[in-house]
Amino acid sequence: MAERDAPLAGFTVGVTAARRADEQAALLRRRGARVVLAPAMRTVPLADDTRLRAATRALLDTPPDTVVATTAVGFRGWLEAAEGWGDGGALLQRLRGARLYARGPKVTGAVRAAGLREEWAPASESLAEVVDRLLAEGVDGRRVALQLHGESMAGVREALADAGADVVAVPVYRWLPPLDPAPLDDLIERAVARELAAVTFTSAPAAASLLARAAERGALDGLLGALGRDVLAACVGSVTAAPLHEHGVETREPERARLGPLVQLLCDELPARPPAV
Repeated sequence: MAERDAPLAGFTVGVTAARRADEQAALLRRRGARVVLAPAMRTVPLADDTRLRAATRALLDTPPDTVVATTAVGFRGWLEAAEGWGDGGALLQRLRGARLYARGPKVTGAVRAAGLREEWAPASESLAEVVDRLLAEGVDGRRVALQLHGESMAGVREALADAGADVVAVPVYRWLPPLDPAPLDDLIERAVARELAAVTFTSAPAAASLLARAAERGALDGLLGALGRDVLAACVGSVTAAPLHEHGVETREPERARLGPLVQLLCDELPARPPAV
């Protein structure tokens, strides 16, 4: 393989993603990288969760003006759960009466597959861009249903509420630590030992989980000393990077919050660094 076709040859990259981890690993290996897979989180559906049912009932009783759909799997899971409760038709009716904003192409596909139509979706797949648009349009006095994607999204909820919105959080699934923490422990040890050239992050909960696990093992200081300095911390976007920034870790993000540009970022930046030995 020519050097120009394998810009990551000689570099080892840690991948913390659970979703689309194999796709990310394939993209990295295709460019010559060695990959260490260590899912930092796992998703647990909440089809029987009382909080999801309560949020759905609240939206059926008082319909939303605006709906923000953040993930395809979560949006589909919400509709499937409502169908199981016998509320599927009623929920779809409420969603048809609202202005629906989708975070990106995949959730847009899920929205259209349900027979709905989005008001708008950013090409960047950036939730921050969706929030900025809502704030620019004005949400004062509007009831906003916000589909959570595994975390509380407190910052987003606070920004909308501060602008006058009545925010209803819809917790479709939640993030939990991996059942087997051994791969994550191995990634932490490799990062502390500077055996990794980079670690990639595609969700804020994964970044937070990595830091929490390192703290449990007494390795947080060592990990923080490595990340962003000797080990590039590459995040798919600014929201994902937030838990790392809170600990003073310098991160790099691509201009577009997508997997391809994230891999390209590594291809552009790692060759300027000496390969890990």
